[in-house]
Amino acid sequence: MSVHDSSLLSLTEQEADFFKSQTKIYDIEELRNHIIQVQKKAYDIYPYPCIRKFAFTSLKIARLPAYNHVLELRKTKPGAILLDIGCCFGNDIRKAVADGWPVGDAIASDLNEEFWKCGHELFKSTPETFPAGFVAGDAFSSTMIEPRLPFYSPPSSPRPTDLRTLTSLTPLQGHISAIHASSFFHLFNEVQQLTLAKQLATLLSPTPGSIIFGLHISPAIKGTLIFDSEGGPMFCHSPETWVNVWGGGVFEKGAVKVEARIVDWASFGGGPNSEGGVQKILALLWSVTRL
Repeated sequence: MSVHDSSLLSLTEQEADFFKSQTKIYDIEELRNHIIQVQKKAYDIYPYPCIRKFAFTSLKIARLPAYNHVLELRKTKPGAILLDIGCCFGNDIRKAVADGWPVGDAIASDLNEEFWKCGHELFKSTPETFPAGFVAGDAFSSTMIEPRLPFYSPPSSPRPTDLRTLTSLTPLQGHISAIHASSFFHLFNEVQQLTLAKQLATLLSPTPGSIIFGLHISPAIKGTLIFDSEGGPMFCHSPETWVNVWGGGVFEKGAVKVEARIVDWASFGGGPNSEGGVQKILALLWSVTRL
């Protein structure tokens, strides 16, 4: 298996148009070479399989059924905040901004700030030309997100006015209308996934319609999945157990509507389903909406 296999980069017409509009590189071969060079640099920072397989080009957020609901939130809730957690290059938050989400109300977060910098290189932007907020940090850390129960009434703290000044996500607790978390939960074991869900729940606004949504690798049953030699074993929930995690395990029963179903990984923007056409990868497509 080649570490850097450029044949794994396969842009759809929509993806190519998006990257052309963002980078202003209109020649397709020049664009491909640019993407490959940034991908190699990022893979040296940390060798995530999704980076090696160019999954960051697939614009997952726009393929998720909850995305249209999210875009409606910006119309019905002035000042609504969108968070992309585990954002890597920030391609999904950039897609949302391109589709009309105000950049001043958009914020991204990743463990490694170098990936966000690679995102500026990839999209040929700067913090001035793309002034979304970004916070580097570990979502499990109490200094990043202070542990507490979810909000069931509006927070007493004011909404931060300038997301670019934040150094943790704690000031946003109870203020975020939409949280996108794709290719994120499958990085952790069962206990960590519950802890992470509880951390993200503290950030979500109690206003009806506020939503956490995403996509990650999972078979149809709960258990450990041996994904491949590159990614190693993954703990996975079934749709039924994932619903129980959020509806009763994280939020009080009746406080949220949880939807979860198994889908084809590649069809919903997870990147190439396999390299040889042998292994079919499934994913859990889900959303958690405040009632």
